[in-house]
Amino acid sequence: MNEAKINYQLIMDEEISNLNKLGKKPKLLLQCCCAPCSSAVLERLVEHFDIKLYFYNPNIYPESEYEKRFEQFKKLLSSPLFFNKIEVISSAYEAEKFETAVQGLENEKEGGARCIECFKLRLFETAKKAKEIGADYFCTTLTVSPHKNSAVLNKIGKDAESKYNVKFLQSDFKKKEGYKRSIELSKEFNLYRQNYCGCKYSIWQE
Repeated sequence: MNEAKINYQLIMDEEISNLNKLGKKPKLLLQCCCAPCSSAVLERLVEHFDIKLYFYNPNIYPESEYEKRFEQFKKLLSSPLFFNKIEVISSAYEAEKFETAVQGLENEKEGGARCIECFKLRLFETAKKAKEIGADYFCTTLTVSPHKNSAVLNKIGKDAESKYNVKFLQSDFKKKEGYKRSIELSKEFNLYRQNYCGCKYSIWQE
């Protein structure tokens, strides 16, 4: 798939415009990779959706890093932008599921086959959870990163949509300077910004 041929930002804008015309504010389960990346995404979506934040990231290593990243959401969500507007859906730390998903791909380069399996694990689990809680949509903050392929992520999201019958909100949050905005908000809220993607294999490849 050629990412340049599909404008996921435009697709999302049109979806939101149609919802606004109908006067609807649907329930959205948003898989969040970290508070810094989530900041700009939440800012863009909060007025259009009833957002449930889902921190499902079994790839993060070690568990202390997982907890450190999760704690940053308390700081982010206490800001006037989001206070009392967003619910956090808890999830267990399931590192063994990540290890099973990427078995045999440990030495793959960052951004390659291992990462794709990691995306599948997180997005399919998010779709499953969205189905369980009766969400109208699910989405991910991962497309805000300039290091993530939005075409790959949106394809996986649509596959998960087909399996669980919950609509996937296609996105490319890095558009409209989304990543730049996430850096600005991270500084404003004094959020911890990690220096590696998450898994131990990404650390080893630094």
